[in-house]
Amino acid sequence: MMSITPDDILRALRHVHDPDLKKDLVSLGMVSDVEIAGNHVRFKVTLTTPACPLKEKIKQDCINAVRKHIPGIGDVEVVMDAQVTSARLASVNVLPSVKNIICVASGKGGVGKSTVSANLAVKLAAHGARVGLIDADIHGPSIPTMFGIKDRKPTVRLIKEKHYMEPVEAYGVKTLSLGFLINDHQPVVWRGPMVTSALRQFVTDCIWGKLDYLIIDMPPGTGDVHLTVAQIMNVTGAIIVTTPQDVALADARKALAMFRLDSIRIPVLGVVENMAYFTPDDLPDRKYYIFGSGGGKRLADEYEVPFLGEIPIVTEIRTGGDEGRPASLFSNNPAVRDAYEVLALRLAQQVAISNALLVTDDVAKTETIT
Repeated sequence: MMSITPDDILRALRHVHDPDLKKDLVSLGMVSDVEIAGNHVRFKVTLTTPACPLKEKIKQDCINAVRKHIPGIGDVEVVMDAQVTSARLASVNVLPSVKNIICVASGKGGVGKSTVSANLAVKLAAHGARVGLIDADIHGPSIPTMFGIKDRKPTVRLIKEKHYMEPVEAYGVKTLSLGFLINDHQPVVWRGPMVTSALRQFVTDCIWGKLDYLIIDMPPGTGDVHLTVAQIMNVTGAIIVTTPQDVALADARKALAMFRLDSIRIPVLGVVENMAYFTPDDLPDRKYYIFGSGGGKRLADEYEVPFLGEIPIVTEIRTGGDEGRPASLFSNNPAVRDAYEVLALRLAQQVAISNALLVTDDVAKTETIT
Protein backbone atom coordinates (compact mmCIF):
# COMPACT_ATOMS: atom_id res chain seq x y z
CA MET A 1 0.00 0.00 0.00
CA MET A 2 1.25 3.47 -0.84
CA SER A 3 2.09 5.78 2.06
CA ILE A 4 -0.66 8.09 3.28
CA THR A 5 -0.03 11.81 3.56
CA PRO A 6 -1.95 14.58 5.38
CA ASP A 7 -2.96 15.94 1.96
CA ASP A 8 -4.64 12.60 1.21
CA ILE A 9 -6.70 12.95 4.37
CA LEU A 10 -7.65 16.53 3.59
CA ARG A 11 -8.66 15.63 0.02
CA ALA A 12 -10.91 12.90 1.35
CA LEU A 13 -12.50 15.24 3.91
CA ARG A 14 -13.33 17.79 1.23
CA HIS A 15 -16.19 15.43 0.41
CA VAL A 16 -17.73 16.04 3.87
CA HIS A 17 -19.95 19.12 4.07
CA ASP A 18 -21.34 20.92 7.08
CA PRO A 19 -25.10 20.50 6.52
CA ASP A 20 -25.85 23.98 7.87
CA LEU A 21 -23.03 26.03 6.39
CA LYS A 22 -23.15 24.23 3.00
CA LYS A 23 -19.38 24.03 2.60
CA ASP A 24 -16.83 21.26 3.08
CA LEU A 25 -15.06 20.93 6.42
CA VAL A 26 -11.61 21.64 4.99
CA SER A 27 -12.65 24.90 3.33
CA LEU A 28 -14.33 25.94 6.57
CA GLY A 29 -11.07 25.36 8.46
CA MET A 30 -12.62 22.76 10.72
CA VAL A 31 -9.97 20.03 10.20
CA SER A 32 -6.63 20.14 12.01
CA ASP A 33 -3.98 18.06 13.80
CA VAL A 34 -3.79 15.31 11.16
CA GLU A 35 -1.60 12.45 12.43
CA ILE A 36 -0.63 9.32 10.49
CA ALA A 37 0.90 6.13 11.85
CA GLY A 38 1.20 3.52 9.10
CA ASN A 39 -2.31 3.08 7.79
CA HIS A 40 -3.93 4.47 10.96
CA VAL A 41 -5.02 8.13 10.97
CA ARG A 42 -6.16 10.60 13.57
CA PHE A 43 -7.43 14.16 13.10
CA LYS A 44 -9.48 16.82 14.85
CA VAL A 45 -12.74 18.33 13.65
CA THR A 46 -13.67 21.62 15.35
CA LEU A 47 -17.39 22.37 15.15
CA THR A 48 -19.00 25.79 15.53
CA THR A 49 -20.62 24.99 18.89
CA PRO A 50 -20.37 22.27 21.57
CA ALA A 51 -24.16 22.01 21.28
CA CYS A 52 -24.06 20.92 17.65
CA PRO A 53 -27.07 18.69 16.87
CA LEU A 54 -25.22 17.04 13.96
CA LYS A 55 -22.01 16.12 15.79
CA GLU A 56 -22.34 12.34 15.45
CA LYS A 57 -23.44 12.55 11.81
CA ILE A 58 -20.46 14.71 10.87
CA LYS A 59 -18.10 12.38 12.72
CA GLN A 60 -19.44 9.31 10.91
CA ASP A 61 -19.37 11.15 7.56
CA CYS A 62 -15.67 11.87 8.13
CA ILE A 63 -14.90 8.23 8.87
CA ASN A 64 -16.86 7.07 5.81
CA ALA A 65 -15.16 9.61 3.52
CA VAL A 66 -11.65 8.61 4.58
CA ARG A 67 -12.42 4.91 4.18
CA LYS A 68 -14.02 5.48 0.77
CA HIS A 69 -11.31 7.66 -0.75
CA ILE A 70 -8.23 6.02 0.77
CA PRO A 71 -8.29 2.27 0.05
CA GLY A 72 -6.73 0.00 2.65
CA ILE A 73 -6.98 2.54 5.47
CA GLY A 74 -6.86 1.15 9.00
CA ASP A 75 -8.31 2.80 12.10
CA VAL A 76 -9.79 6.27 11.66
CA GLU A 77 -9.94 8.28 14.88
CA VAL A 78 -11.87 11.54 14.79
CA VAL A 79 -11.44 13.90 17.75
CA MET A 80 -14.50 16.13 17.94
CA ASP A 81 -13.89 19.60 19.36
CA ALA A 82 -15.86 22.86 19.31
CA GLN A 83 -15.10 26.55 19.03
CA VAL A 84 -18.16 28.79 19.18
CA THR A 85 -18.20 31.26 16.30
CA SER A 86 -18.88 34.96 16.50
CA ALA A 87 -19.58 37.73 14.03
CA ARG A 88 -19.46 40.53 16.60
CA LEU A 89 -15.83 40.65 17.79
CA ALA A 90 -14.24 42.75 15.04
CA SER A 91 -15.80 46.08 15.96
CA VAL A 92 -17.14 45.64 19.49
CA ASN A 93 -16.41 47.97 22.39
CA VAL A 94 -19.04 46.67 24.84
CA LEU A 95 -18.52 43.10 26.08
CA PRO A 96 -15.69 42.33 23.64
CA SER A 97 -15.01 38.94 25.26
CA VAL A 98 -18.59 37.74 24.68
CA LYS A 99 -18.98 35.89 21.39
CA ASN A 100 -22.76 35.92 21.10
CA ILE A 101 -25.52 37.91 22.80
CA ILE A 102 -29.01 36.40 22.58
CA CYS A 103 -32.17 38.28 23.60
CA VAL A 104 -35.08 36.13 24.81
CA ALA A 105 -38.19 38.25 24.31
CA SER A 106 -41.97 38.09 24.29
CA GLY A 107 -44.74 40.50 23.47
CA LYS A 108 -46.55 39.94 26.76
CA GLY A 109 -45.91 38.66 30.26
CA GLY A 110 -46.84 35.24 31.55
CA VAL A 111 -45.71 33.18 28.56
CA GLY A 112 -42.75 31.60 30.37
CA LYS A 113 -39.96 33.69 28.88
CA SER A 114 -37.81 33.58 32.04
CA THR A 115 -38.34 29.84 32.38
CA VAL A 116 -37.18 29.36 28.79
CA SER A 117 -34.17 31.66 29.39
CA ALA A 118 -33.06 29.82 32.52
CA ASN A 119 -33.42 26.33 31.09
CA LEU A 120 -31.82 27.30 27.80
CA ALA A 121 -28.82 28.77 29.62
CA VAL A 122 -28.18 25.72 31.80
CA LYS A 123 -28.66 23.37 28.85
CA LEU A 124 -26.06 25.20 26.75
CA ALA A 125 -23.70 25.17 29.72
CA ALA A 126 -24.27 21.43 30.16
CA HIS A 127 -22.96 20.97 26.61
CA GLY A 128 -19.72 22.69 27.59
CA ALA A 129 -20.42 26.25 26.44
CA ARG A 130 -19.43 29.26 28.57
CA VAL A 131 -22.75 30.92 29.35
CA GLY A 132 -23.95 34.08 31.08
CA LEU A 133 -27.49 35.23 31.85
CA ILE A 134 -28.67 38.80 32.50
CA ASP A 135 -32.08 39.20 34.11
CA ALA A 136 -33.14 42.38 32.31
CA ASP A 137 -36.69 42.22 33.64
CA ILE A 138 -35.91 44.92 36.20
CA HIS A 139 -39.47 45.28 37.53
CA GLY A 140 -40.03 41.53 37.91
CA PRO A 141 -36.69 39.72 38.38
CA SER A 142 -37.16 35.96 38.70
CA ILE A 143 -33.83 34.37 37.72
CA PRO A 144 -32.44 34.22 41.31
CA THR A 145 -35.47 32.14 42.33
CA MET A 146 -35.24 29.87 39.29
CA PHE A 147 -31.56 29.18 40.01
CA GLY A 148 -32.06 28.75 43.77
CA ILE A 149 -29.63 31.55 44.61
CA LYS A 150 -31.90 34.27 46.08
CA ASP A 151 -29.74 34.61 49.18
CA ARG A 152 -26.48 35.14 47.32
CA LYS A 153 -25.02 38.52 46.42
CA PRO A 154 -22.61 39.56 43.66
CA THR A 155 -19.13 40.26 44.97
CA VAL A 156 -17.53 43.60 44.19
CA ARG A 157 -13.95 44.17 43.04
CA LEU A 158 -12.06 47.43 42.89
CA ILE A 159 -10.12 47.71 39.63
CA LYS A 160 -8.26 50.92 38.77
CA GLU A 161 -10.34 52.91 41.28
CA LYS A 162 -13.63 51.66 39.85
CA HIS A 163 -15.98 49.11 41.39
CA TYR A 164 -17.12 46.13 39.30
CA MET A 165 -19.61 43.39 40.17
CA GLU A 166 -18.84 39.72 39.65
CA PRO A 167 -21.79 37.59 38.55
CA VAL A 168 -23.24 34.89 40.76
CA GLU A 169 -22.63 31.43 39.28
CA ALA A 170 -24.97 28.43 39.44
CA TYR A 171 -25.28 25.32 37.26
CA GLY A 172 -22.30 26.53 35.23
CA VAL A 173 -24.03 29.81 34.31
CA LYS A 174 -22.91 33.30 35.36
CA THR A 175 -25.97 35.34 36.35
CA LEU A 176 -26.79 38.90 37.29
CA SER A 177 -30.17 40.23 38.38
CA LEU A 178 -31.62 43.11 40.35
CA GLY A 179 -33.19 40.36 42.43
CA PHE A 180 -29.78 39.86 44.07
CA LEU A 181 -29.78 43.46 45.27
CA ILE A 182 -33.32 43.88 46.68
CA ASN A 183 -35.53 41.76 48.94
CA ASP A 184 -38.46 39.71 47.66
CA HIS A 185 -41.11 42.17 48.85
CA GLN A 186 -39.46 45.36 47.64
CA PRO A 187 -41.19 46.86 44.58
CA VAL A 188 -39.06 48.47 41.88
CA VAL A 189 -40.90 51.73 41.27
CA TRP A 190 -38.52 53.27 38.74
CA ARG A 191 -38.93 55.46 35.73
CA GLY A 192 -37.44 54.45 32.39
CA PRO A 193 -34.07 56.22 32.79
CA MET A 194 -33.38 54.41 36.09
CA VAL A 195 -34.24 51.06 34.53
CA THR A 196 -31.93 51.59 31.56
CA SER A 197 -29.18 52.87 33.86
CA ALA A 198 -29.36 49.64 35.89
CA LEU A 199 -29.15 47.58 32.70
CA ARG A 200 -26.11 49.55 31.53
CA GLN A 201 -24.41 48.77 34.84
CA PHE A 202 -25.14 45.07 34.43
CA VAL A 203 -23.33 45.24 31.11
CA THR A 204 -20.48 47.70 31.59
CA ASP A 205 -19.79 47.44 35.33
CA CYS A 206 -19.70 43.66 35.60
CA ILE A 207 -16.80 41.24 35.09
CA TRP A 208 -18.33 38.71 32.68
CA GLY A 209 -15.07 37.28 31.34
CA LYS A 210 -15.02 35.15 28.21
CA LEU A 211 -18.43 33.79 27.23
CA ASP A 212 -19.72 31.86 24.25
CA TYR A 213 -23.31 32.94 24.86
CA LEU A 214 -24.75 35.76 26.96
CA ILE A 215 -28.51 35.34 27.24
CA ILE A 216 -30.59 38.39 28.12
CA ASP A 217 -33.97 37.64 29.68
CA MET A 218 -35.87 40.67 28.37
CA PRO A 219 -38.90 42.26 30.02
CA PRO A 220 -42.25 41.80 28.27
CA GLY A 221 -43.40 44.33 25.72
CA THR A 222 -41.47 46.71 23.51
CA GLY A 223 -39.94 49.53 25.53
CA ASP A 224 -36.92 51.28 27.00
CA VAL A 225 -34.91 48.16 27.80
CA HIS A 226 -35.21 46.84 24.26
CA LEU A 227 -34.03 50.13 22.79
CA THR A 228 -31.13 50.31 25.25
CA VAL A 229 -29.98 46.80 24.44
CA ALA A 230 -30.03 47.59 20.73
CA GLN A 231 -28.10 50.82 21.26
CA ILE A 232 -25.33 49.69 23.60
CA MET A 233 -24.72 46.10 22.50
CA ASN A 234 -23.96 44.38 19.23
CA VAL A 235 -26.60 41.65 19.62
CA THR A 236 -26.24 38.39 17.70
CA GLY A 237 -29.96 37.69 17.58
CA ALA A 238 -33.26 37.28 19.41
CA ILE A 239 -35.71 34.48 20.01
CA ILE A 240 -39.41 35.06 20.54
CA VAL A 241 -41.31 33.09 23.19
CA THR A 242 -45.07 32.70 22.81
CA THR A 243 -47.89 30.44 23.86
CA PRO A 244 -50.24 28.98 21.21
CA GLN A 245 -53.35 31.12 21.73
CA ASP A 246 -54.18 34.08 19.49
CA VAL A 247 -53.98 36.69 22.26
CA ALA A 248 -50.34 35.76 22.92
CA LEU A 249 -49.50 35.50 19.23
CA ALA A 250 -50.79 39.00 18.57
CA ASP A 251 -48.27 40.45 21.03
CA ALA A 252 -45.51 38.10 19.86
CA ARG A 253 -45.95 39.52 16.34
CA LYS A 254 -45.29 43.00 17.72
CA ALA A 255 -42.13 41.83 19.50
CA LEU A 256 -40.87 40.09 16.38
CA ALA A 257 -41.63 43.12 14.20
CA MET A 258 -39.84 45.38 16.70
CA PHE A 259 -36.53 43.59 16.20
CA ARG A 260 -36.85 44.24 12.45
CA LEU A 261 -37.26 48.01 12.81
CA ASP A 262 -34.52 50.07 11.16
CA SER A 263 -33.65 51.58 14.55
CA ILE A 264 -33.03 48.12 16.07
CA ARG A 265 -32.13 45.63 13.31
CA ILE A 266 -31.53 42.52 15.44
CA PRO A 267 -31.86 39.18 13.58
CA VAL A 268 -34.66 36.93 14.83
CA LEU A 269 -33.18 33.46 15.27
CA GLY A 270 -36.49 31.71 15.82
CA VAL A 271 -39.73 31.22 17.72
CA VAL A 272 -40.33 29.02 20.77
CA GLU A 273 -43.83 27.82 21.64
CA ASN A 274 -44.12 27.43 25.41
CA MET A 275 -46.99 25.63 27.20
CA ALA A 276 -47.64 23.93 23.87
CA TYR A 277 -49.48 20.86 25.15
CA PHE A 278 -50.29 18.87 28.28
CA THR A 279 -49.45 15.19 28.70
CA PRO A 280 -50.82 13.39 31.80
CA ASP A 281 -48.35 11.25 33.72
CA ASP A 282 -50.59 8.18 33.33
CA LEU A 283 -51.05 8.76 29.57
CA PRO A 284 -47.55 9.61 28.34
CA ASP A 285 -48.50 9.12 24.68
CA ARG A 286 -51.37 11.64 24.75
CA LYS A 287 -51.10 15.35 24.04
CA TYR A 288 -53.86 17.78 25.00
CA TYR A 289 -53.55 21.17 23.29
CA ILE A 290 -55.17 23.27 26.00
CA PHE A 291 -54.32 26.67 24.51
CA GLY A 292 -54.66 25.70 20.86
CA SER A 293 -52.28 23.97 18.49
CA GLY A 294 -49.44 25.14 16.27
CA GLY A 295 -49.60 28.87 16.96
CA GLY A 296 -45.83 29.26 17.34
CA LYS A 297 -45.15 27.34 14.14
CA ARG A 298 -47.62 29.51 12.22
CA LEU A 299 -45.94 32.65 13.55
CA ALA A 300 -42.51 31.38 12.50
CA ASP A 301 -43.81 30.52 9.03
CA GLU A 302 -45.54 33.89 8.70
CA TYR A 303 -42.28 35.78 9.33
CA GLU A 304 -40.05 33.18 7.64
CA VAL A 305 -37.93 32.47 10.71
CA PRO A 306 -37.01 29.07 12.19
CA PHE A 307 -39.33 27.30 14.60
CA LEU A 308 -37.12 26.23 17.50
CA GLY A 309 -39.52 23.86 19.22
CA GLU A 310 -42.40 23.19 21.62
CA ILE A 311 -42.14 23.13 25.41
CA PRO A 312 -44.94 21.15 27.13
CA ILE A 313 -46.98 22.08 30.21
CA VAL A 314 -45.53 19.87 32.92
CA THR A 315 -45.70 20.31 36.68
CA GLU A 316 -41.97 19.65 37.02
CA ILE A 317 -41.16 22.74 34.97
CA ARG A 318 -43.12 24.93 37.39
CA THR A 319 -41.84 23.24 40.55
CA GLY A 320 -38.31 23.26 39.18
CA GLY A 321 -38.51 27.03 38.71
CA ASP A 322 -39.96 27.56 42.19
CA GLU A 323 -37.39 25.31 43.85
CA GLY A 324 -34.35 26.54 41.94
CA ARG A 325 -33.81 23.23 40.12
CA PRO A 326 -34.12 23.83 36.35
CA ALA A 327 -36.31 21.15 34.79
CA SER A 328 -34.01 20.77 31.79
CA LEU A 329 -31.46 19.23 34.16
CA PHE A 330 -33.56 17.65 36.91
CA SER A 331 -36.85 16.53 35.34
CA ASN A 332 -37.61 12.82 35.28
CA ASN A 333 -39.88 13.37 32.30
CA PRO A 334 -38.06 12.60 29.02
CA ALA A 335 -40.44 14.90 27.09
CA VAL A 336 -39.22 17.86 29.17
CA ARG A 337 -35.53 17.02 28.86
CA ASP A 338 -35.87 16.36 25.13
CA ALA A 339 -37.78 19.62 24.52
CA TYR A 340 -35.08 21.77 26.10
CA GLU A 341 -32.34 19.72 24.44
CA VAL A 342 -33.91 20.37 21.04
CA LEU A 343 -34.25 24.07 21.85
CA ALA A 344 -30.60 24.43 22.90
CA LEU A 345 -29.27 22.52 19.89
CA ARG A 346 -31.45 24.37 17.38
CA LEU A 347 -30.54 27.76 18.85
CA ALA A 348 -26.82 26.97 18.73
CA GLN A 349 -27.32 25.82 15.15
CA GLN A 350 -29.07 29.07 14.16
CA VAL A 351 -26.39 31.19 15.84
CA ALA A 352 -23.67 29.41 13.85
CA ILE A 353 -25.63 29.82 10.59
CA SER A 354 -26.32 33.50 11.27
CA ASN A 355 -22.66 34.17 12.08
CA ALA A 356 -21.50 32.39 8.93
CA LEU A 357 -23.90 34.43 6.79
CA LEU A 358 -22.77 37.70 8.37
CA VAL A 359 -19.09 36.86 7.85
CA THR A 360 -19.82 35.92 4.21
CA ASP A 361 -21.69 39.20 3.68
CA ASP A 362 -18.81 41.19 5.20
CA VAL A 363 -16.29 39.44 2.94
CA ALA A 364 -18.47 40.09 -0.12
CA LYS A 365 -18.78 43.77 0.77
CA THR A 366 -15.01 44.06 1.29
CA GLU A 367 -14.29 42.40 -2.07
CA THR A 368 -16.79 44.72 -3.77
CA ILE A 369 -15.14 47.81 -2.26
CA THR A 370 -11.66 46.53 -3.14
